Amino acid sequence: MREDLRHLYQHLHRAPELSMREYRTAALITERMTALGFSTFACGGTGVVAVLRNGDGPVVAFRADTDALPVAEETGLPYASTARGTLRDGTEVPVMHACGHDMHVTAAIGAATLLADTRHTWAGTVVFLFQPGEETSEGARAMVDDGLWEKAPRPEVVYGQHVWPGLAGTAEINIGTTMAMADSWKVTVRGRGGHGSRPENTIDPVVLAAHMVVRIQSVVSREVPSSQAAVVTVGSFHAGLKENVIPGSAAFTLNVRHIDPETRERTLAALHRVITAEAQASGAPEPELEELYTFPLLVNDTEEAAAARSALEGALGADSVTEPPVHMGSEDFGHLPDAAGVPGVYWFFGGLPDEVLHGEDPAPSNHSPHFSPVIEPTLTTGVTAAYTVLVSRLGNGSRAGGTGR
Repeated sequence: MREDLRHLYQHLHRAPELSMREYRTAALITERMTALGFSTFACGGTGVVAVLRNGDGPVVAFRADTDALPVAEETGLPYASTARGTLRDGTEVPVMHACGHDMHVTAAIGAATLLADTRHTWAGTVVFLFQPGEETSEGARAMVDDGLWEKAPRPEVVYGQHVWPGLAGTAEINIGTTMAMADSWKVTVRGRGGHGSRPENTIDPVVLAAHMVVRIQSVVSREVPSSQAAVVTVGSFHAGLKENVIPGSAAFTLNVRHIDPETRERTLAALHRVITAEAQASGAPEPELEELYTFPLLVNDTEEAAAARSALEGALGADSVTEPPVHMGSEDFGHLPDAAGVPGVYWFFGGLPDEVLHGEDPAPSNHSPHFSPVIEPTLTTGVTAAYTVLVSRLGNGSRAGGTGR
C-alpha cells in the first residue's frame, strides 16, 4: 500500500483547498472509499461520510479533516503546492496544506483499506468522517447540523488524530484535557480620516489600533493568574492605502486560547474593556467586535483514551507513545462525539525526522509555510495508529460486547 498512499498524499498536497470549499478533495475521497466497498454520502457541504458494515458488533467512528490554509508554501518540495484560492471577501490567496490535513486524509484512507481487506478479523460497523472546515471551526458543526447522526450509524466512540512536529514514528495521547478552547475576533476601529500633514483634524485609527494591539498583550501577563494558561495573538492588521492619507478605519484580528472556562471569561472581558477604553481615550466611536469563530475545549474520555493508548503501545512500542502537556492548539473535533452523546479520543503522531527536530534551526510547526512531514515513517505510523485503535475497539471480545475476532 505504501507506494499508492505516497502518490495519494503527494496529489493531495499539490491540490489543497480552502475551508468549506474542498470540492475536488471530497470527490476524490468518495471515489476511493466507494471503491473499497464503503457506502458514502455527502454531509455538511463538502464533508464525506463513509460507512462499512461488517456484521453485528460495536459501531465506531473515525474523523479526518480535509481543509487547507491560506499560506504560501516555502518547503521547496518537488510536490509543493502552487494552488490559489479565493477567500469569502474575494481576496485571492495562496493555499497550502500547512497543517497536515492531507496526511490525515491519506492515513484514514489507508486505515480504511486495511479494514476492508481484513473484514474476516473483525465485526461491527466503522464510520469514517472526512470533515471539512476544521480551520474555521465550521465543519464539525455543519456536519452535525446536516443530520450526521440521523443519517449515519450512531457510534459508541469517535476517534481522531493529528500529525504534528514530533518525532516521526511516535505518538502522543492525553488522558483527559487535550487541547485548548479558542476564540477569534475581528476588531474594527473607526476614526476620522484626513491629510497626513494635518493629523490634528483627524482621529488616527492606525495609532489607536496600534495602542490596542500593544496594550492587550499585557492582559495575560498582568490579569491572568500565573497558575493558568492563556495565549493572546494578533494575527492580522490592516489599515489605509497610502502613506500620506490617514484612513478612516483600521481592523485587526485576534485569537485567544484557554484551558479553563473561568479564565476564558476573565480574559475576554479584559480584552473587551481594554479595546473599548482605548477608543474612548482617543475620542473615537466604540469599536466593532465581530466573533469569527470559537473552538471547544477538547477532553479525551479517560477510559477510552487509556484503551486507545494501550493499543497504540502494542502497535508502535511502549517507548514510542507518551503523554504530552495540554496542547494550546484548538480543534472542533469535540463537536462530533458531543453531538452523538458518546466519548471522544484524539491523539497526535509525529511527522519530523530527528535531524530536523534537533537541528540548528527551530523545527517548523503546523501552520508554518515550511511545515512538511516526512512521508515515511509518518504515513505508516498514521495508518497503523488509526487501524490498530479501530480494530482494538471492534475486535476485542472483552470490549466489544462478545464480538470476537
